Amino acid sequence: MPQLYPLLMIPIFDERPWGVRDLRPVYTKVVKEPTGESWLTWEDNRVANGPLAGRSLGELSQEFGRDLVGRLACYDGRFPLLVKFLFPGDKLSVQVHPDDALAQKSGNPCGKTECWYVLRAEPGAQVALGLKAGVTLDEFRRAIEETRAEELLNWVDVFAGDMIYVAAGTVHTIGGGMVLVETQQTSDITYRLYDYGRPRELHIEDGLAATKLHTNAGKVARGVPGKHYDVLIQSPFFQVEKIKFAGALQTNTTPDTPHILVAISGAGIVEAHGMEPITFATGDAVVVPACVGEYTVRPQWELEIMRMSLPGGTVSEPETILPESASTK
Repeated sequence: MPQLYPLLMIPIFDERPWGVRDLRPVYTKVVKEPTGESWLTWEDNRVANGPLAGRSLGELSQEFGRDLVGRLACYDGRFPLLVKFLFPGDKLSVQVHPDDALAQKSGNPCGKTECWYVLRAEPGAQVALGLKAGVTLDEFRRAIEETRAEELLNWVDVFAGDMIYVAAGTVHTIGGGMVLVETQQTSDITYRLYDYGRPRELHIEDGLAATKLHTNAGKVARGVPGKHYDVLIQSPFFQVEKIKFAGALQTNTTPDTPHILVAISGAGIVEAHGMEPITFATGDAVVVPACVGEYTVRPQWELEIMRMSLPGGTVSEPETILPESASTK
């Protein structure tokens, strides 16, 4: 079996009708078809560097197990975190994701709690988190049937630098005019509740069964961020940090968790013992397996990254603030 080392992942671009053709500033290209997402650590993402080049993250997770995914992962052979860039040019459908218990009842390994870091937002950009206070599921069902469900959603203005926690069971959607970095449990279970009358399949019964009227979704309350280092969120499912480099950073994984390094500005190099250095730049993701231990990240002039990992010990849901509904655009 070959030795594990930090893995530069090839992104998967997902065309969506609500996406955009101009993927800047994350990717320096304009695409022909509207693209809504760039998936970075899904099981189908493939490795770009070293002896394992061409292999998928799913294959490697099954082959290397805990050495790659870490002791805290729910399953031996499944990479625990999915990271994406989102490029909404228009409103997404109104959705909900099940929690772990409900997902496992239907034979899925886990539910889907997620968070969104707002990398860029145009004036007036909004997301919807939950239903307005006092709205019942019966009222929401009726609004879906009457094609006016967006009126009952709790719309929230968002700004660059916001971190938003979306607990499983939260009815939600994303408006246009922003770029998000999404970190989530590795699950693709989505129940589409409402799509503004567009002719796409809905999953109303399953979605309403998964819906919780009260969750901890909202903007994450944080202290004053550090000059170069900021913990954006800690939750039972993931930890996300933002690091702006003033010089080389020497750090390490533990047997508990892999690290995912996502460049959000600039370029840098990842070095670890016994491997060729990896150069990565804005839009790239590097998976550092749990067994690697010590590694170093060096900026090339300027570099800002987000680092995702599994939380150690007992971690509560984050403290959040959920503003009252703003008027929709």
